[in-house]
Amino acid sequence: MKRAAPSDSTSKDKIVARLKSVEGHLRSVTEMVERDAYCIDVLQQTRAVTSAVAKVEALLLERHLQHCVQTAVRSDDKKERARVLHELLEVFDAKR
Repeated sequence: MKRAAPSDSTSKDKIVARLKSVEGHLRSVTEMVERDAYCIDVLQQTRAVTSAVAKVEALLLERHLQHCVQTAVRSDDKKERARVLHELLEVFDAKR
């Protein structure tokens, strides 16, 4: 079954804007490496990219929890509740 994200243009726009920012920042880091920039300077920039990606992940998780998980948890379908929770555990590798 193909699943889709919820129709939520506000959070979608925030996520897309942040991803485009990350994309540009990552291109800049690539250029730094190509021109042999000082390693610490590059590392500082890769840490900034990592932080920006973490923010995207937080926005995506918030969107998922507010829409998909809430819907599943409120549902009478036990299999759907279990599936959604299993997905979260799998993404965060917490099922081990």
